[in-house]
Amino acid sequence: MKLYSNRLAPSPRRVRMFAAEKAIPLEIIEIDIAAGGTQKPSYLAINPLGELPTLERPDGTVLHESLAICRWLEEKHPTPCLFGNTADERSNINDWIDRLMFRLYVPTTHVFRHTHPFWEKRLTQVPAWGELQRTAVLAEYAALNEHLAQRRFIVGEQLSMADIVAFTSIDFGKPSKLRVTEAMPNLLRWFQDIGSKPSAQA
Repeated sequence: MKLYSNRLAPSPRRVRMFAAEKAIPLEIIEIDIAAGGTQKPSYLAINPLGELPTLERPDGTVLHESLAICRWLEEKHPTPCLFGNTADERSNINDWIDRLMFRLYVPTTHVFRHTHPFWEKRLTQVPAWGELQRTAVLAEYAALNEHLAQRRFIVGEQLSMADIVAFTSIDFGKPSKLRVTEAMPNLLRWFQDIGSKPSAQA
């Protein structure tokens, strides 16, 4: 299977980390976003959205969304389970995934797009909106710090897709100077724990 990816982008990193946890081999094809690689005709023929990631399956069909890719991989490679074994586990994990995508990942991307020099000539930046989103991200950090006070993982007793979504979203805050500090000890402990896993380097 081929994964069209970018080392710095959080969405393909979700897939790489997920696949690494399951020891699923992927052929990684690096696409240079800064050089306009996602807008080249050759890539648009694979993903008309011009976004990453894209997974090309053995039969030649493709998936374009990171969560859909991971759910498909889970169906094909159910062990270790990262989306839950029971209806209750699956619903709890998916509940957190939705929350983290909308309350953590999306605001983090808005901070980056509207405050970082990389985007100055690529879109019309609204710095005030970026700073408002920074406040929202930090509020979610605080909520996660409280949530993790008495648990090792975000849901249940083992790593799940919710942890992967949260970790890759938080780590993507680096370019925007969004960092977890010692003022949030529970979140920092969790972040360092997940970051020490070999899959975090995928």
